[in-house]
Amino acid sequence: MKQKFFYGRVSTKDQNEARQLEKAKELKIKEDNIYIDKASGKDFKREKYILLKKILREGDILYISSIDRLGRNYEEIRKEWQELTHDMEIDIVVIDMPLLDTTKQANDLNGKFISDLVLQILSYVAQKERENIKKRQREGIDIALKEKRPYGRPKQEIDKSFIDVYLKWKDKKVTGKKAMELLDMKPNTFYRRVKEYESGNI
Repeated sequence: MKQKFFYGRVSTKDQNEARQLEKAKELKIKEDNIYIDKASGKDFKREKYILLKKILREGDILYISSIDRLGRNYEEIRKEWQELTHDMEIDIVVIDMPLLDTTKQANDLNGKFISDLVLQILSYVAQKERENIKKRQREGIDIALKEKRPYGRPKQEIDKSFIDVYLKWKDKKVTGKKAMELLDMKPNTFYRRVKEYESGNI
């Protein structure tokens, strides 16, 4: 019995996958059949995607919101699409691009030709966008270094509020989790600041 699956991806843990999940719910896809990776699209070495491929069976339908959610590497996208649709005989539906819907192609040679052409164009665009993002990041870093100014996220300083919460934490008046919530810090940042404060390196 064929099943419907949904695959989504965001590049970092800070990005929100809510919009993709909403599309999966609109398609009435079972929660157990929704797979979301928080990883780069440079290749397909992603935990949830690898697991999904092991579960997919001939005749199943895989939905993705857009081709760049599948990946951002031109050659890898084409190779993966070929394996899924031809070798594994899985249907793929790219929601924001109706031409990339293998459920409607059947044996229509023109439909397959157009689909393959669109796939090549979109996967190329996805890779170029990834390259442009990396280029803009590199340029931003180079300019910041040249102007001798900081780049990236501003460093969370050790101030009176940090010290107050730190002392409560050391006195076991609050848990580490609560301390992080009060300071709006992630675990690695919190413990790094603790180390800096206790070593006097501030």
